[in-house]
Amino acid sequence: MLLTRVLTAAVLLAAFVGALWFLDRAAFTLVVSGCVAIGGYEWARLDRLSRPLACAYGFACALLVWWLAGLPAAAWIFGAATVFWALLVPLWLARGLQASPATWLAAAGVAVLVPAGIATASLERGQVLMLLGLVWVADTAAYLCGRAFGRHKLAPSISPGKTWEGVAGAVMASIIYAIIWAFFDPGLAARVEGPGWAPYLACAALLCAASVLGDLFESAAKRRAGVKDSGSLLPGHGGVLDRIDSATAMLPVALLLMQAASLT
Repeated sequence: MLLTRVLTAAVLLAAFVGALWFLDRAAFTLVVSGCVAIGGYEWARLDRLSRPLACAYGFACALLVWWLAGLPAAAWIFGAATVFWALLVPLWLARGLQASPATWLAAAGVAVLVPAGIATASLERGQVLMLLGLVWVADTAAYLCGRAFGRHKLAPSISPGKTWEGVAGAVMASIIYAIIWAFFDPGLAARVEGPGWAPYLACAALLCAASVLGDLFESAAKRRAGVKDSGSLLPGHGGVLDRIDSATAMLPVALLLMQAASLT
């Protein structure tokens, strides 16, 4: 199983970086839209929609990404997504998704997938890699610290394996990652020198927290559906949603912060 996971991850990473680096903006947006379509299908199946309706749902999400990504970046899209993740999702998780109507979950899927897809298609190549690297570092640190030091459960009714110690490790790793990245990116380093370090590192911690929320929300949707994985497309990993859940929350929040700081 471990070998399968590693091989699948390596192939996915190579394919994604290749598409990001060598395709033009329109072609890359098409690839992103395709990923959103698959994620939308999986989300609709978690919401217990029939296969034909799930296919239509995924196609509609992809179409929204393709259309809106071609327009000038609209801060209100990412602002609305940030409100969704910062306010609605924590309240929803606290109350539980079990009794939520299917229409609510269907609407939530659009909020989860479409702004993240638009953000991925809108950011510069280096910015996409920087942000996804933060997600990967945070996820890895959360897993390792949780295994080594985890004692206090984060959300036992949603994802019993996650701990507050894992979250603390993820935040620390995200801050270290942000510091290292700034040293290797002269343009970024020029913006965060001196007093700029405090808000920069605070944003890194905030984005880490957003990634945790994304992971928890998809876990809650899977628990509501009574399944372990969102799909079986990726050997050893499950579905597409299982790989992008953390990024769906982090990317639109990141782009909003970057727009506010005039980094895009």
